Amino acid sequence: MHPAFHVHPDTATPLVLLAAKGLGPWTREQPDRVKRLVDAAAFRGDAGRTLLLHDSEGGLERVLVGLGEGADGFVLASLPGSLPAGDYRLSEVPAGLDGETLALGWADGAYRFTKYKTGEKPRRLMLPESLDAVEVQRQAEAIDWLRDLVNTPPCDMGPVEITSEAQALAAEFGASIEITEGEALEHGYPMIHAVGKGAAQAPRHIEIQWGRMSDPKIAIVGKGVAFDTGGLNIKTAGMGLMKKDMGGAAHALALSRMIMSAGLPVRLVCCVPAVENAIGPNAFRPSDILKSRKGLTVEVEDTDAEGRLILADALARASEHGPELIIDFATLTGAARVALGPDLAPLYTDDEQLAADLADASKETGDPVWRMPLWAGYEGGLKSPIADMKNLGDGPMGGSITAALFLKAFVNAPSWAHFDIWAWRPARYGRPAGAAACGLRAVWAMLKKRYA
Repeated sequence: MHPAFHVHPDTATPLVLLAAKGLGPWTREQPDRVKRLVDAAAFRGDAGRTLLLHDSEGGLERVLVGLGEGADGFVLASLPGSLPAGDYRLSEVPAGLDGETLALGWADGAYRFTKYKTGEKPRRLMLPESLDAVEVQRQAEAIDWLRDLVNTPPCDMGPVEITSEAQALAAEFGASIEITEGEALEHGYPMIHAVGKGAAQAPRHIEIQWGRMSDPKIAIVGKGVAFDTGGLNIKTAGMGLMKKDMGGAAHALALSRMIMSAGLPVRLVCCVPAVENAIGPNAFRPSDILKSRKGLTVEVEDTDAEGRLILADALARASEHGPELIIDFATLTGAARVALGPDLAPLYTDDEQLAADLADASKETGDPVWRMPLWAGYEGGLKSPIADMKNLGDGPMGGSITAALFLKAFVNAPSWAHFDIWAWRPARYGRPAGAAACGLRAVWAMLKKRYA
């Protein structure tokens, strides 16, 4: 059982979920003491607001939970950080909201990264019988794992440790795994090797395969930069958050966990390039010309645009398997955050049906995804006078788009989607700052609908 959930109805305090417009009719049917308390507390059913109702002996009888306009499926996320320690139950799911999303919102708010400190007492939720508890726990466990991976600092989550996590995942589900490093990496994945060769931990390419060969083949790719100094183009700000630069790898591994745990009938290939972009005598340089796995040459204009270099080799490798669908996750550009902020997951694809399916899944799960343009007019900015391409566009504008266009040059598949995620969030809505899943549930919902 996931630590955010329980199965003890006798000890659980009911949660009464009320939209603002439904508060009046509900209150009129309550005893006078409840009416007086609602008025005295100025409880108006605002989203995330709670009101504790006690019985005549002072015990906690039930909790009123405001839903506001009733549009936020993650409204329960603030409760585990604000309610008294104990067990609660969701007796019914209000009309217009999805019970699975409500439960995952609770699990999201209950998560605490306790690897280096003592955790607090849990607040647990009993799920309604109408929900598929196995599926809710599958997603909650994968997301918790994702967040643990991203929250762990690079002293304990370098390329070696990312590899160990992938190996444990493969062993758990009987998948095959191949780790390429050293001379084989230098020849087979030259851009991954170039980006990571300056670090103490050697770079590597991780490839997991699982499922029947006769099933539809899909590939999941994730950027695994364990820490990003910016290389010789050293970052001038924000380096303290760069432990999260392997957030794409964490998403790819977490999605692979869900696929294998659910037994989805697909042939899965998961590719993770794992490196540290470090500064040292062997680090790659601005103006270096790199040969890629695909054969295209790339002029390095900025060593802080390294994620697209390692992803390019991994995407080329994923394409060699002949998948019908490739999905990649990467904490790729600050430009994506300027455009859409921390919560929205920017989506790039030129497959109209895939875009529509992901938009539907995003709406169903409450996991925000926003389609961005693969604007071909910006491809000229990636041209180099001395190589096939360069790793930055011309000027600072449209940086997320040009990064996606760079990746597209290395993809050979009928359908491809790229997510330029942040994998982090600030402290708000009653939840602490830290690692976050971005677009993961929307992609999982799309895959289930397409292949289950």
